[in-house]
Order: sequence, then structure tokens, then C-alpha cells
Amino acid sequence: MADTNLVEESNNTPSDTNLVEESQVHVTEVTINHVVSDTGEKVAIERIRAKIRATIEKSANSEKSANNEKSNRIDIEDDGGVNYGSCPMKIQDEDRFDCYPGPSPTKDSCTARGCCWSLSSNSKVPACYYPHGLESYRIVQYQNHSHGLDVYWKNKIASPYGSDVKLLKMSVTFETETRVHVKITDANATRFEPSLPEVPMFNTRVRYEDCQYDVRVGENQTGFAILRRADQSLVFDSRNLGGFIYSDQFIQISSRLTSRFIYGMGEKRSPFLRNVDWDTSVLWSLDGSPTDGSNGYGYHPFYMNLNATSGDAHGVYLRTSNALEIVLQPTPAITYRVLGGILDFYFFLGPAPGQVVSQYLELVGNPTLPPYWSLGFHLCRYGYHNVSHIQAVVDRNVKAGIPLDTVWVDIDYMERHNDFSINEQFEGLKEYVKVLHAEGRHFIPIIDPGIASKEDKTYTPYTEGLERGIFVKNASGLPVEGSVWNDRGGTVFPDFSNPDTVDYWLRQLKLMYSLFEFDGLWIDMNEPSNFVNGSLQGCPSNSKYESPPYTPHVYGGSLNYKTLCMESQHHEGLHYNLHTMYGTMETVATNFALKEILNTRPVIISRSTYAGHGKYGGHWTGDVYSTYADMKQSIGDILSLNMFGVSLVGADICGFNGASNAALCQRWLQLGAFYPFSRNHNEDSAPPQDPAYYGPEVIASTRKAYQTRYQLLPYLYSLFYRASLFGETVARSLLFEFPRDSNTWTLDSQFLWGPALLIAPALEENQTTVNVYLPRGIWYEFYPGKAIHSNGTYYSVPCPTDTIPLYVRGGYIVPMQHADQTTTLSRKNSMFLAVHMNETKQAHGTLYWDDGQSLNTWESKQVTVVEFTAISQSVTSSVALIGYTKEPIILEYISVMGESSNITKVWFNGVEHETFVPDPEGLYVGNLSWDLTKPFNLTWS
Repeated sequence: MADTNLVEESNNTPSDTNLVEESQVHVTEVTINHVVSDTGEKVAIERIRAKIRATIEKSANSEKSANNEKSNRIDIEDDGGVNYGSCPMKIQDEDRFDCYPGPSPTKDSCTARGCCWSLSSNSKVPACYYPHGLESYRIVQYQNHSHGLDVYWKNKIASPYGSDVKLLKMSVTFETETRVHVKITDANATRFEPSLPEVPMFNTRVRYEDCQYDVRVGENQTGFAILRRADQSLVFDSRNLGGFIYSDQFIQISSRLTSRFIYGMGEKRSPFLRNVDWDTSVLWSLDGSPTDGSNGYGYHPFYMNLNATSGDAHGVYLRTSNALEIVLQPTPAITYRVLGGILDFYFFLGPAPGQVVSQYLELVGNPTLPPYWSLGFHLCRYGYHNVSHIQAVVDRNVKAGIPLDTVWVDIDYMERHNDFSINEQFEGLKEYVKVLHAEGRHFIPIIDPGIASKEDKTYTPYTEGLERGIFVKNASGLPVEGSVWNDRGGTVFPDFSNPDTVDYWLRQLKLMYSLFEFDGLWIDMNEPSNFVNGSLQGCPSNSKYESPPYTPHVYGGSLNYKTLCMESQHHEGLHYNLHTMYGTMETVATNFALKEILNTRPVIISRSTYAGHGKYGGHWTGDVYSTYADMKQSIGDILSLNMFGVSLVGADICGFNGASNAALCQRWLQLGAFYPFSRNHNEDSAPPQDPAYYGPEVIASTRKAYQTRYQLLPYLYSLFYRASLFGETVARSLLFEFPRDSNTWTLDSQFLWGPALLIAPALEENQTTVNVYLPRGIWYEFYPGKAIHSNGTYYSVPCPTDTIPLYVRGGYIVPMQHADQTTTLSRKNSMFLAVHMNETKQAHGTLYWDDGQSLNTWESKQVTVVEFTAISQSVTSSVALIGYTKEPIILEYISVMGESSNITKVWFNGVEHETFVPDPEGLYVGNLSWDLTKPFNLTWS
């Protein structure tokens, strides 16, 4: 459309428009279901219908031009009438959409808004709800393109939130065959749009007929619909549903869901399967221990919805950064309430759950590939007194035989809790870090974004930042001053949206690296957290940003609770718009700095995250409590974060808040051994909870669990490689592998590593058996390897205190390595393959292997990729890529589960091999000493 300042009631159809062929017009439903009140209006509507029919006829007969983009612009007469809808005499509770989401409405206040009023026996159900058929916006023009559709909507009914946008433009773009982009903006003015995640520009032009979706826009239906073309099942349908509002600081849109099986939309303390029984969530980054009903640390407005009939999945991502309230109701339906910006939707058609996530991550960025050592065990606590204290804790765990790769330190090491400093109790830290490095271990300190502002001029992080003007500012242009940990009571906040801050941050970290040579960074308090609301000076009392027309159900009751004033100024705009991006912007800057300083893959664990965060760093789930409930909750959290593309994620093992105990910590250490990111950490006022502290029983079971983890690291590392290349999940729900099995849709007490390894922990106090669900197929006990032929059944499995139940899925070959005390040592050990045959006597697997730390090894082809295939009576390998040859990858033995015990001969590369042991569970072939950079062929009879 040439002129975006469209005359709102244009009746002129331009004669020189190249109209699209009829087959493309079907992306819209050109239907009129307007409430007709008199004969004159009927006649007017018939004229519109005739005009549309004539236009479609003309488009079908028009000549196509290869050099001109095909388009179809239709202007629709607006009769000036308004359809306020109607209040049905009877309405089901689940069909009500809340018309008064603020404080408890009365009948009078409800009807004054033009809403319907009827009390329900269920207190969760809104008594004040939208009329049926309410037409808040009406289409005045639409235009088809070969790659999409533009629709213009005129506002017809004012909302109670003020400053309604009078003319909207909805742009629909067919970006790929499985992704459609729907963007609704002010047609006449620019509104805020977030700079993150950096979505790629897609120049491809897919043909609409090749797409897996249909787009529907009804002429007298406010809203739009996305359908799956194959079966016309619903993906998203907002037409005349729930009161569409588009005002300056309150945007609302509702849609029906495919089913109640919906996952995602975090970070929120909830089961992996979200509750659709009138559940309200708020996405708005908050410093606070995860609690039911509260907003959390992160902001990920992405969900996956499963079709309960077909098992097909789709995903929906709303690209926004403003405060967001989401309501799920049993219709099933979803309502979004956004406090600014625009509506910028992406729909992903899957249809497999894993494909949905890969399609989402193709847009926002695949997870970063971490260094190999970061997959080992990490040990930390808040409350170390000095270097000797750290050393004593580390030594007792190493002496106990606990594999350990990384030592962490909290703010204890800082001088007066100031960033980039070290106090006299930790003066020996530089030397101790060198000792850790000599042992093949690593060291990670904490850094907060808050910079002390009450120190003298010798504290250069403040003075340099002040000179460079890189702190977040108030309306007067002065740095916003809050309070965090700094002992002298003043804190300012780097503006990570400012390009100059990246250089400032790099300089400070270089100076810190000269104090002690860290290997990664732990960035905390970056929601950003503030111990006062807004600033030490308060916030403007008359600001529309501090007191918006609607405040969502945020913890603390205001947007500036425990953070900055909403009017604070960043380089890219107001804190009101940038708040949720702050933590990931800091992660981006830190990622850049670590690459510059270390020239290796960075390890960054951040508390606050935002859509696309996994491209730059990892996450831990914050200040969880030392309870069995929080241990169980951690599984759903990790599954959700993997869906969001944050693969390197884990909870504080044994819990952070409160005192843990031996029984809880024993079970949590077993579970934590299978977190993608595995770290034990607790608060300063709690007793120790490192494995060795609890004595022989906990030591033995922890050693067993972590030796298993270290054996499996080649498999885990390969999963991270695939995540970084293909957008796959590392930890995943069983529904990702078995989407047609409805028993998997509600499971979050067990999970998978990739497609092959099932983890089924004990999650309750005094639990000695676990009820494990094994989907249809053959599963093999990890200890000791017995095969279970399951029809999709729950099994009551003994779970002694020293064991976590693990199962390997038939059909997969798992590359493994002999465990050692560090990944540095274990990487030097020989490999072995665990082959697990399925019902058809087949299995496959992949190994990705490089030096474990260099940047861009895939792009530079400095990686070796080996594919393994098993078919009845044979296991073979093929080398897909030989890029890493600095150290041999030696295969010592192969075990084949699910093979006959009547094996009499074995050949390796055509030569009879004598070292083999057949047993009732399978075949063991040893003494191979084979370099995996060369293909092999193992056969038997």
C-alpha cells in the first residue's frame, strides 16, 4: 500500500492495481455477518458483497505479470454503524471473557462499560464479560500479496483505557512453509518494538499453496484465524472473541486454543502442562524466590499447543517486551494483555513438538554450544569466609571421590560487595585459581550489574561509567540511583542497550581478570533488582508509566516493585519498554567480553532471561527452596527452559533457601546429576550441603550418579551440539518423542536426555519405589541392562536410596566414556558404545567431538562427526566429518543389548575377533582399540 496514512473510510478501488488470482483471495473469508437492523442497511451490505464478488471475478481473469508483485486491494464501505454485540440469556462459564480484569467490579461498573453481568457459582469465573459479537474494530481495506496480506481495521468502539489507536494495519507474511508472521501496528504512527531477539530477515518468498497453514480474516469479524491446512484444525482464532482492544498502554487479544494441552509461557512456577482453569500469569522480570502465582525471573511469551485428536503440535510466539498478563481459561482459550508496544505474532506449524521448538529457535536463535567442561559438576555456596574455606570444601569432596569440574564463589569475595573488586580475606584467590587450573578444574565468580555509587573516586567502575555516560538515567539526565548489595548504600545501573556500555563492561572485566583468571561468569540480580522501589529518590508520581491505565497482577502491586522507575531512560528508550530485556542485554555484553578475554566459548549463567537468551548464555532457576516440592518443580522448569532455547539450565541442587537435609539432598543430587547444568548451591545462613558434608551414604550415591553422568558426557555433549545446530532440546518431555501417546502429555516427574535416556527420579520423602511410565517399545535398564518390552505401561520400580532409575530406549546407540574426576581427565579416556536394539533389531546414534572449548568449531569444520548404525547382527560406523584430529578417539568396547546369547563368532572389520562375551541380555565385544576417525564394521553370528 503506497500511503500508510490511509483515509479511514476510503471507497475508492484504484484502477491500476494488479489484482491477485482467485486462488489467492481465499486467504480471507470475505463474508459479512453484521447484525442487520433495517432494509437500508441490508441494501448497503448487498452492494458491498456485489463489489467484492466483482473484484474477485476481475482478479481471477486478470493477466499475470512476472515482473510485478501480485496484489489485491479491496476498499470496503463503512456504513457508520456500530455493533455492540449482545448478552446471551444463557452462557457457559468457559465462554466468558473477562471484561473487567481490574479490581472487583460491580454490576453497575460492569454495565457502564457496555459489558454483560451474570454471577457464576464458580468464583474463578468472571461475572463481568464481553458481549457476543462485539465489533471493536472493523475492516476498511485489505490487500493480498503473493507473500501475504495486509488488512486495515478502523476503531469503532472506545475502550476504557484511553488513547485507542484509530486505524490498525495487520500485515500477514508467509515466511516459510511452516511459519506465518502476523504483525498488528498503528497504521499512522510508529510504536515501540524490541530490539531483541534479533530475528533474521527472510528474503524467501514461499508460495501460499505450499504452506501448511491457512489464514482467515472475516470482514465483519474483529480478529483473524490461523488453521492447519491438512485438517483445518484450529491454531489461533481471535475472531470476535474476548474484546479486542488496541490502546496506547493496553492491548488485549484473545484466541481459542486447540486443546487444554498447552506448554510454555515462562518463567513461572507451574507444572510443565499449564493449568487452563482460569489461570493468570504475568511475565515481568522480578527478583524474588519462585512462588505460586508470582511473576518470575524470565520473560518468554512462547507456547506450544497440542492437538488432542491428532497429537500434532504448533507454537505461538508474541514478540514483545512490555509487561504481559496471560489468562488461560477452560474454553480452552488464551487472553493476552500487553501494556505497550505492538502485537507481533509468529506461528509455527510443526507438526511434531520438536519441530515446533526448532522452528521457534530458527527465529530467535539456537542455543549456544557450551564448553565440554561446563557439563561437569559445579560446586558453590553463599557464605564462604575466605580462600581456605573454599579449599577445604573442595578438598573434602575431591577426597571423597566426587567428580568435580568447577568451583564457584558468591559475592563474599568482593570488597564491600562492590563489583570488580576483591577483599583481603580472598587475597590468595589468584593463586588458588591457578591450583584449580593445574588440576584441570575451573573457576567462576558472581558479578551483579549494580555499580556502587557512594565510594570515593578511587572506585573506577563508577567514575569511568559516569564519565562515559553509560548508566541508566532519570528524566533529569542523572544516573538512576537505587540500592543493592553495596555496603555504602548507593547503586547505579549500566545501560546495556548503549553500545558504549559493551566497551565499558569489557574493560572492567579485563581488569578483574588481572585479579584472578576466571573461566566464566555468573550474572545475578539482573532483572534488574533494586532493594528500593524505583530509586532512592522515588519515581514521578504523575507518570502514566509508573501508574498505567491497567496494572497486571504483578508481585508487589506495581511495575517498579524492586526494580527501576518505569520512566528511567535507556539508550533504546524507557525502562517501561526495556525492563524485561535487561538481563539478556547484560548476557550479550558479557558473552562478547568473555570471547575477547578468553578466546574460548563463554560460560554465562544468568538469573534473568528473555526470548532468545539461550543464544548467548545459560540460566539457573534462582532461589528455590530446600523442599521436595521444589525439587519436583525443577523438572518442569528445566523442560520449559529447554523449549525456550535455554539448554544449559539447572536448579540449585539441594535447594538454595532454607536448610537442606541428608535425605533430601541425597535424592536431589541424584536428580541434579542429570540436569543439563549441574550445580550445588545454597544460602549463607544455611548449613553446608555439599555431598561430602553428609557422610558415607550420600557420598556413595552421589559418586555413583556423577560417575554415570561423566560416562554419558559424550552423549550429552552431542545433544548440546545438535541443539546449537538444529534447535533441538537437550532435556525434553516424553511428549516430544511420543506425541501420539496421551499418557506423556501430563508427565513432568520424569524426563529424557535427547531421544534415548529416560530419567525417573524419586521425588518424595521416604520414597523407595518409583512409578515409571515406559511408552510403547523396548526399554533397557541402565543398571544392569535388563530389557523391558512395554505396551505403554506404568511400572513400579524399586528405588533404593543409592540409585536413580535410568532407562535407555531401544533403537539408540549411546556413545560413552570412562568417567574420571574431571572432564579434563575423562576426555582422555577411551570410549565405548552402548547399543540398544529395538523391535526390528535396529539402532542408531551420533557422536560430535572437538577440542571442547574453541569458538566456531562447526563453522571452521574443526569437529569430527561419527554416525553409528546397528542392523541385526552388525554395528557399523561412518565418519560424516573429520575435522578434529589433535587427539585420538579410541573405541575400547561395544555392548549390544537385545541380541541373542547364542553367538559363537564375531568379526571386526572382517577379521575374526576373539574377545567377546554373549549373555542373556546381549553381546559384549572388547579389546577393540579402534580410532573412531576411521569407519568400522562389527558383525556376528
